[in-house]
Amino acid sequence: QTTSSALKGAIQLGITHTVGSLSTKPERDVLMQDFYVVESIFFPSEGSNLTPAHHYNDFRFKTYAPVAFRYFRELFGIRPDDYLYSLCSEPLIELSNSGASGSLFYVSSDDEFIIKTVQHKEAEFLQKLLPGYYMNLNQNPRTLLPKFYGLYCVQAGGKNIRIVVMNNLLPRSVKMHLKYDLKGSTYKRRASQKEREKVFPTYKDLDFMQDIPDGLFLDSDMYNALCKTLQRDCLVLQSFKIMDYSLLVAIHNIDLAQREHALADGTSQTDTRRPAAQKALYSTAMESIQGEARRGGTIETDDQMGGIPARNAKGERLLLYIGIIDVLQSYRFVKKLEHSWKALVHDGDTVSVHRPSFYAERFQRFMCNTAFKKIPLKPSPSKKSRSGTTVPRRS
Repeated sequence: QTTSSALKGAIQLGITHTVGSLSTKPERDVLMQDFYVVESIFFPSEGSNLTPAHHYNDFRFKTYAPVAFRYFRELFGIRPDDYLYSLCSEPLIELSNSGASGSLFYVSSDDEFIIKTVQHKEAEFLQKLLPGYYMNLNQNPRTLLPKFYGLYCVQAGGKNIRIVVMNNLLPRSVKMHLKYDLKGSTYKRRASQKEREKVFPTYKDLDFMQDIPDGLFLDSDMYNALCKTLQRDCLVLQSFKIMDYSLLVAIHNIDLAQREHALADGTSQTDTRRPAAQKALYSTAMESIQGEARRGGTIETDDQMGGIPARNAKGERLLLYIGIIDVLQSYRFVKKLEHSWKALVHDGDTVSVHRPSFYAERFQRFMCNTAFKKIPLKPSPSKKSRSGTTVPRRS
């Protein structure tokens, strides 16, 4: 029950200290034992020879696997001073929309990073994942999996508050018109009444199929890059026996935004400043998918503020912001129980909790067949006139 401002302050003091003390350590390769190191430092309110005085209660700050996370940040192009500046130079902003997990979310004032409180089990699981996560990122830094930049714990008043720092999928500078949490399952996958009443509700699979029955159209390079990335990511999740993850899809409708601006122009309250694009490498949806689509060089990235260009069935221009979320709820704990009784009561195939391989296949199938589609190529006129006159051959 520590107050939010005390928690935010403690996080900033702790991160400042840990990043600072890391910078004195020489760069070196990550070793296996680096994944298991936990550094701990005490912050008494009156200050000590290592820590500044502060006006919160005494607390202890733990940093998990500091050298390994330093490597991950480097891999994503985040320099220590940028990391510190983003997280610690201005107060963190608390997001009101906490997830179903009941976690608290903070975003850095420049929109780069999300800080999420995690349960003890999830933090433990992330620690276990680190060596495999490291191996995977080395082979494949372009991923839609969450990008973990740090795992910390604030201990105060007998409570442990564990937090993870991740990439921010949804820049606040871009207005999202719709948001979906997709699992590829249809069992009870509709947003609740309570969710629908929110200012910015998160809809689910059945809502998506109802609202966007034709799916979202991507040009073929982009579609292939996205599906290839999803396939690789699902394989990694499956190897960790992880399931019940979702694809978060937020949609910015460019044409609708222009109409909204035109309406607002009448009242002349528009803000014409261009929002700053996110700086961190691979932190945007566009940069997370396999590079094939980028290499063509045809894609204008400047105007897209990191979103993936797409269209809906009406032909309106969209920007998609996507990422795989909720990967720390490990299958092995609760899910096996949950699935076995749900399967007795319902047809097992539609339940969202399933064996990891089945889950991964169904997830990919839904994303690449139902949610995302290739923009159909228009047939060339010469073919049309020919096919009109020929007699259809018997197959």
